[in-house]
Amino acid sequence: MRLPRPRTRPRSLAGQLFAMQVVLVAAVVAGCAFFAYASGRAQAKETATRQVRAAALAIADSPSVREAIGTPDPSAVLQPYAERVRRDTGITFVTIMSPERVRWTHPDADRIGETFLGHTARALRGETFTETYTGTLGPSIRVVTPVRDGSRIIGLVSAGITVERVSSQVRAQLGALGLAAGGALALGGLGTYVINARLRRHTHGMNAAELSRMHDYHQATLHAVREGLLMLDGRRRIALINDAGRELLGLGPGAVGRRVAELELPAPLTGALLASEERVDELHLTADRVIVVNTRPVVGGEQRGTVVTLRDHTELQALSGELDSERGFTQALRSQAHEAANRLHTVVSLIELGRAEEAVGFATAELELAQALTDRVVGAVAEPVLAALLLGKAAQANERGVELVLADDSLIDDGDLPATLSHRDLVTILGNLIDNAVDAASEAVTGVPGPGPVPVPAQRGPGSGRATRARVTVTALAGEGELLLRVADTGAGIDPADAAEVFERGWSTHGAGRGIGLALVQQAVHRNGGTVTLDGGADGGARFTVRLPLAFAGPTAHTTKEATA
Repeated sequence: MRLPRPRTRPRSLAGQLFAMQVVLVAAVVAGCAFFAYASGRAQAKETATRQVRAAALAIADSPSVREAIGTPDPSAVLQPYAERVRRDTGITFVTIMSPERVRWTHPDADRIGETFLGHTARALRGETFTETYTGTLGPSIRVVTPVRDGSRIIGLVSAGITVERVSSQVRAQLGALGLAAGGALALGGLGTYVINARLRRHTHGMNAAELSRMHDYHQATLHAVREGLLMLDGRRRIALINDAGRELLGLGPGAVGRRVAELELPAPLTGALLASEERVDELHLTADRVIVVNTRPVVGGEQRGTVVTLRDHTELQALSGELDSERGFTQALRSQAHEAANRLHTVVSLIELGRAEEAVGFATAELELAQALTDRVVGAVAEPVLAALLLGKAAQANERGVELVLADDSLIDDGDLPATLSHRDLVTILGNLIDNAVDAASEAVTGVPGPGPVPVPAQRGPGSGRATRARVTVTALAGEGELLLRVADTGAGIDPADAAEVFERGWSTHGAGRGIGLALVQQAVHRNGGTVTLDGGADGGARFTVRLPLAFAGPTAHTTKEATA
């Protein structure tokens, strides 16, 4: 996402960093150069001092110097000697003088016999000292030391090197230092340019303000969208997840950084999140929700991770189920209206034929049959939602040739069910169980799977072990702190090997596109803290038993699934 840029756009982040790094590198190189210059100057001065000190001490300790001082003309012997030492050691001057500071030697022969310019008091006391003094040759670093003959000081030696010569040596070193500093600056600038060119590519030329705004928009968008957003890195760890994603997957605030395999999600959902290929609008179930999953790999030369979007499909699935039920009710009413018209024509025809008593008897029998079912359901189940559901499902079952029977021990008094028990969940649980039972009972009789035309019930022979007509028996009982819902059918039953899988999404005996009803039942039971069990019914078919506590504070961590043959 590129943000709109102002007309006067500030320098990009990479450009700002480049300028800062160039200044920093230049400052570091300049600092290092100054330090090297200062240390080089100090080192040159120290080297010069050691050099002249060594020369002065060597001359003062020379026996030939002491002998020459004792002659009538010391300069005749000492001047050539001093010049030879000066040339060999590379120092500026060597001055040998009397204790009275009269020069016996000097690089400028015209100054022999003149008074030495400098301090000698410490040398006359027997010390060797160093000083910087301006003499006839200019400022110089000099060492003054006494010449001894036993304990008597018979002369003084001063050896020195001019400051100008030391500075010239430093300047020569500074040229090489400048070349090294320039090379370091060029190399640092080149490295900085390469690094910032890479940074410019990664930041798409945006400046710091734009990146900051993008981060703010990113955070606001992340928490504002109602869809779940999940980003996985290359190691399949959660790099980012928004609030909706945590809610849909049932994760806590510490989910970032965890591997997907460690989240204890259902196996199909985990497989979809870990898949390397793209997934589009896949329907998956968690403990409490139906979610639609879309995944897209993030590829840039290598697989860097996966972006996952999650949509809550729970309410839509429940509404779809209710719509299917309403559509079924409509079809049942249409069929009943057709049958009522047929019966009405029959009554009219009997009256026209003059058989009024038979017409009255036929009509009364039909009314009593319909009223008996209504009275039985309403008398046993005072909960209006469940009563309406049972009556509607009875009409649907009848249209398919299946008899829906309410067990004799069914009883739900008015006020038995708490307000916290969702009517939608009750419809989901009982409606799906009855639909599956009707399908199974009808298929066992007609061999036609799923909803279809009104079948002609097949009669069973003696000893078959099953009822002579397809039947679904429903038990609805509230008591002892729980609600019992039991649905049994006369179908073929469920293979014990499949008993543990019937609640998984996609399990069905009716082919692809089916198999979500029992998974939704399990979800609704889980939300209300109940259990659902499967076993064999008395008529040989399957029997599902749901137990829901009438006092429940919230969903449990896991739903108990029991299955027996």
